[in-house]
Amino acid sequence: MDLALKAAENAAKAGEVPIGSVIVLNGEVIASAGNRTITDRDPTAHAEILAIRQAAERIGSERLIDCDLYVTLEPCTMCAAAISFARIRRLYYGAADPKGGGVDSGVRFFASPTCHHAPEVYSAVGERESAALLREFFKARR
Repeated sequence: MDLALKAAENAAKAGEVPIGSVIVLNGEVIASAGNRTITDRDPTAHAEILAIRQAAERIGSERLIDCDLYVTLEPCTMCAAAISFARIRRLYYGAADPKGGGVDSGVRFFASPTCHHAPEVYSAVGERESAALLREFFKARR
């Protein structure tokens, strides 16, 4: 989670919402990304989506079986769907997102009967640090 927090800090330095994501396979980091929605002018350029794309390219498969994803904020529904489609093994996230989350908040995508694959989910990993990054970012913007 420390590497995901670093990716989130780098995103904030670029003017992006500070969310970072890392994907690990067999103890090795195979992808890391921070939000780039503003930089890329792409509403789908969430940290999780970018990391999933990197990891798939790196291992040469759209299936990220045996991969674990660490992200600083509870994934939205779009990202939860991508996590499911990629067959991520475990999801670890920091801060909950009561407004936009799609895992334990909102639509609870993985509990949906139309969800094909649900990863093991571990919440509140690095929660304090993740939430502090977001609070400071938005405090400075207001």
